[in-house]
Amino acid sequence: MESYANLEKKSTAELKEMVQSLLITIGQVQQEKTEKENETLKWQEKYNALLEQFKLAQQKRFGHSSEKSPQQIELFDEADAPVVEDEKETNTIIIAVHERTVNKPKRCVLPEHFERERIVCDVPESDKVCECGCQKHCFGEEITEQLEVIPPQHKVKQYVRPKYVCKACEENVSIAPMPKLFLSKCIAGPSLVAFTIINKYVDHLPLYRQEAIWRRYGIKLPRNTVCGWIMKAFEKVGFLLPLLKADILNSGYVQADETPVQVLKEPGRRDQQKSYMWVYRGNAPNYTAIYYEYQETRAAEHPKLLLENFEGYLQTDGYAGYDWVDANKSITHLGCFAHARRPFAKLMKLSKTIGQSDIAIKLIGELYTIEKKAKEQNLTYAQRFELRQSESLSLLGELKTWLDKMIKTTPSKSVFGKGIAYILERWDELTNFLKDGRLEIDNNWVENDIRPFALGKKNWMFNGSPRGANAGACFYSLIATCKANHIDPFKYLNYLFLQIPHCKTTEDYRKLLPYNIAPEILASFKI
Repeated sequence: MESYANLEKKSTAELKEMVQSLLITIGQVQQEKTEKENETLKWQEKYNALLEQFKLAQQKRFGHSSEKSPQQIELFDEADAPVVEDEKETNTIIIAVHERTVNKPKRCVLPEHFERERIVCDVPESDKVCECGCQKHCFGEEITEQLEVIPPQHKVKQYVRPKYVCKACEENVSIAPMPKLFLSKCIAGPSLVAFTIINKYVDHLPLYRQEAIWRRYGIKLPRNTVCGWIMKAFEKVGFLLPLLKADILNSGYVQADETPVQVLKEPGRRDQQKSYMWVYRGNAPNYTAIYYEYQETRAAEHPKLLLENFEGYLQTDGYAGYDWVDANKSITHLGCFAHARRPFAKLMKLSKTIGQSDIAIKLIGELYTIEKKAKEQNLTYAQRFELRQSESLSLLGELKTWLDKMIKTTPSKSVFGKGIAYILERWDELTNFLKDGRLEIDNNWVENDIRPFALGKKNWMFNGSPRGANAGACFYSLIATCKANHIDPFKYLNYLFLQIPHCKTTEDYRKLLPYNIAPEILASFKI
């Protein structure tokens, strides 16, 4: 450091040059410090994001799968918040130092339409006489019921056709023609084929397990033979699929989703490559139609081709394969609040205290409370529209204000930040459900239609060929449509297999769609 005397000897220009040099040095030091702080902050955010992902992975593997949180009820801070009770009787046993709650299952009530066999357990005749000598009279009875199971009953239908001939000339043989059978030259009747299909696509029993079950009853039904029945049945009922798809496009409100599936022997592809099952649900005012479609990829071209002539509302999740809808003026794109809620629900399970994620869950939960109110009060579409305009609209405004505020201070790479960005980027799609009372707030209906398929593939694991995948899509479509319209799938398939051989025109096939059959016909139908 130069002395004060030496500094006095220097000229003003030299002093200015020294000051400027010092300022530049200070600026460089400050810039390096800022860069270091930014780098530290960047690595801290990256560390927090990785730690968050690690905790979420732990929760997914070892924690509860439910999205509910222990703090969820107290977050609403309502004195009359409803408490969900399961169907159990609760007895409290007081012990010396603590209380223990014992859950005692209630005996379920057996259906009234089951056949009853009365077994009277009476007292001896001597107990019917009182000590005073008078005859006792019966004033009531106690009934204890137990459910018994009778294994499946099997019967063989014989189609007997007497043959007639002239004895004199031994010619002109007369014999009645065979009735039209569902599967000709096959030992399986319609009920057996329907039973096999229900076992596989509803109860998730692969054909090799069904083969073992039949073997226990002394019946030999090899799985390749049974597989042949299913494929032949698919060829017969496949004519219904274009009609089902047309009704979905005419419904005006479609929900769509997709799920991966493993299919072997696909031309030009490896067996390890994923294929996809696309599911479309048409929600018309007077019917519900569900259509499964097998495709090799998850490309956007598949829903774009199927919905080419569709006009109305299309509800999907946030998959980019549906982004083309936003440019289609004839389709109004709806989002899914269940997907928007999911990131915050995951974070809620990681925290033991109430945080920002709980606030997001609370605000979205209040929207669902309004939807629940509309359902419980059995409101019409017009009434639900008015309820949403009066209550949901203001809640959505509150949610939007909170999200806009939080996005400014939240790291973009965190799960919380991504959850906020998801909602803000799709705000118009998520709020389009306000436009019509028939629309849902989420895509859960079609996701519930996919769930049985996802559960089934854990058992049968893969489809042996594209033809098998198409057959599965056909029967999943018919069965899911039956369930959505409160129709017994087994009765429906039986009735369908008996009637379809007599179909000649498109209108004949259309009458056999599940929702076009009068309920009293299926109710009175017997095998």
